[in-house]
Amino acid sequence: MSTKLNIILGLIFFTVSSFSGDCRTLSEKHKHNSSSLYGFNVQDPMRFSSVSSPTSNDCGFSSTENDPAKDHTGESVKLQLRRREIKRGTKRTTHSAVDLKIQDLTRIQTLHARVKKTKNQTYEKAKKKVTSNSTPEALSGQLVATLESGMTLGSGEYFMDVLVGTPPKHFSLILDTGSDLNWLQCLPCYDCFQQNGAFYDPKKSASFKNITCNDPRCSLISSPEPPVQCESDYQSCPYFYWYGDRSNTTGDFAVETFTVNLTTTEGGNSEYKVENMMFGCGHWNRGLFNGASGLLGLGRGPLSFSSQLQSLYGHSFSYCLVDRNSDTNVSSKLIFGEDKKLLNHPNLNFTSFVDGKEYSTETFYYIQIKSILVGGEALDIPEETWNISSDGSGGTIIDSGTTLSYFAEPTYEIIKNKFAEKVKEKYPVFRDFPILDPCFNVSGVKKNSIQLPELGITFADSAVWNFPAENSFIWLSEDLVCLAILGTPKSAFSIIGNYQQQNFHILYDTKKSRLGFAPTKCADI
Repeated sequence: MSTKLNIILGLIFFTVSSFSGDCRTLSEKHKHNSSSLYGFNVQDPMRFSSVSSPTSNDCGFSSTENDPAKDHTGESVKLQLRRREIKRGTKRTTHSAVDLKIQDLTRIQTLHARVKKTKNQTYEKAKKKVTSNSTPEALSGQLVATLESGMTLGSGEYFMDVLVGTPPKHFSLILDTGSDLNWLQCLPCYDCFQQNGAFYDPKKSASFKNITCNDPRCSLISSPEPPVQCESDYQSCPYFYWYGDRSNTTGDFAVETFTVNLTTTEGGNSEYKVENMMFGCGHWNRGLFNGASGLLGLGRGPLSFSSQLQSLYGHSFSYCLVDRNSDTNVSSKLIFGEDKKLLNHPNLNFTSFVDGKEYSTETFYYIQIKSILVGGEALDIPEETWNISSDGSGGTIIDSGTTLSYFAEPTYEIIKNKFAEKVKEKYPVFRDFPILDPCFNVSGVKKNSIQLPELGITFADSAVWNFPAENSFIWLSEDLVCLAILGTPKSAFSIIGNYQQQNFHILYDTKKSRLGFAPTKCADI
């Protein structure tokens, strides 16, 4: 088994690193709704990952005129949040651990590819000239969403159920702080992956409207290089997002109206319509998405769901992820807007985001680590190890779309060895599971009696984030526990994943450029 898994992982890295992102123009034009695109043949899928970058392709897009008189107005798209029914009795297996690691490793390749494209990004330039078609009044309440773990679908990510269209239909989107573009699989789907439920149909939505290629907002999106020539005022704005791991989405850049659930400061509930929400209507989509209908981005860029909602709720959002072993009826929460209870939490700590470096990627939330603690012992790791290099490599991000935490070599080896040193004094090392390392045989010991060292992170501004042992170790069976931290190449960055974030209320405050974290029993929120 060890040899087989190593071959699989080796093929993953070879395939990801060798993918060129080329696409070929097909001779047949596909006409739909208010735009027409040339289809193109993309490579076989690997795994979806939630960052985007423009890439050089010779993909052509055709122009088609759209009658302005046919623009729809009417009832808004409704965003409603519900919890999907989860099958009880699902057990975590070594197979799921293999899947999670493969997904994470592929994602890391993707995120690093995004960093290499940073200097080609035009977000700052585009943001200066883009203005919203409508500026809604700020809300005094909070927007509260219910999140669902994707573990039963073989995914380590979290999903949010969204109602889109008139009449409204449900779509389950991956929630991702490492991505900006929101997108759905849209009819007509010329090349789409399998999802749970029907595809989104823009023809049946009264509030769907394409963004034209002359619209300033079109400059926010990645398009094929060289850029597609805009030949008509009614020509749609095409987008092509390559995610670095043979996954991609292509289609029309458009706007919709979302209706979100609002919890007022007085405790009441109401619905609020958000018009002109920018998103991608994807007609060609490749990747393994584990049943999702698309993606909801919460990154720092202007296209993300959180950035587009700032005029409503301000510049902060937070989430609290329940323990994966919690009762399946308990859901995690995503909150847009100021949370006074969180701000008054006695154990709330803040650390600053890393800003002002031209070689850092705008999408990601970078944080500056100073040192690592294992069982209260500070490790001998040079501080410069944690810095972002001039080529964009290195540094540390916090990411909801990566499951486990990853530290770049040689830091990971130091951390792993210290954990092994402290644990093997009490429990024998289990050496026959190649995916997670180290693992320990805890047979005969009651789970609540097992003593494992805790992980701590000290940041450059003196903030300290201490993780309980259950956030740093993963149980593969009643007798086998493994460290839930892995390594990446020296040239990559480090990542604090969502497994380590469980039962912490995490606050993203972009106005004050800081990350907040407070230990919380998330099931009680």
